[in-house]
Amino acid sequence: MDRDRFETVTLRWLRRAVITAFLVITLVPFWYMLVLSVRPIEQLLLHPGSLLVPLGEFTVATYAEVLRAADDGGQGFATFIRNSGLVALAATALTLVVAIPGAYAVSRLRFFGRRQVSALFLAVYLFPSIVIAIPLFVVFTRAGLRGSLFGLVLVYISQTLPVSVYMLKNYFETIPISLEESAAIDGAGRLGIIRRVSLPLAAPSIMAVALYDFMIAWNEYLFALLFLVDKPDRWTVSLGLSLLADGVEVPKTVLMAGSVILTLPIVLLFFSGERLLTEGLTSGAEKG
Repeated sequence: MDRDRFETVTLRWLRRAVITAFLVITLVPFWYMLVLSVRPIEQLLLHPGSLLVPLGEFTVATYAEVLRAADDGGQGFATFIRNSGLVALAATALTLVVAIPGAYAVSRLRFFGRRQVSALFLAVYLFPSIVIAIPLFVVFTRAGLRGSLFGLVLVYISQTLPVSVYMLKNYFETIPISLEESAAIDGAGRLGIIRRVSLPLAAPSIMAVALYDFMIAWNEYLFALLFLVDKPDRWTVSLGLSLLADGVEVPKTVLMAGSVILTLPIVLLFFSGERLLTEGLTSGAEKG
């Protein structure tokens, strides 16, 4: 075996080993969490390290308890899921409504301070969230928005909008301007160009930004705790899960069921839109 063949075979097996190691590190904890969520607490105490669930031990009573309303002896996660879904969808939709025209303006229109504005979008992320948490808390309290889901949506928009504009701007810049000029020659106005030319071509990037914004709003905990802590009926899934984690009397199987409910929608959403997410995140990386 010559040197080139040896290096090729070695790198091939090394790549497989690295991929396998990453899969094990990623999937085993999630699998164990799933196993714990469908086992009775008695069997878990007897065999805590088992990674398989015998058919006789399989149960969905933990999920029923998690989803059941608190008045009926459950944990009320059905309400938390509804709140998180409404907040995440509203924040995503409103972010895109503002980010798409904003990103197009920064990428196509010429105005004073254009480069500085583009850089300031990312400067927001130089500061940790806790720095702006207290000012936002004070402002929203005085405006009467603390404790409302709409106020939480506005907070999430302030977190997702800058990076959304930056990501979409990079993609709009890759669209040949000659296509828009051709549409203008045919009589299309600026809005018509955006609707008929730019938006269809930017669909992968828009989907990537939408997935990114939704995942941030679904998983966010700090601002949800700060703004909704005194409104249990408006809690999100992340707040409900923290309640389970802090409860000494809550079985760990119920806690794992809540964790699965929090994680599974994001996992399914990510894998269903993986191709669009990959295309959107890498769009604008190269120009030419």
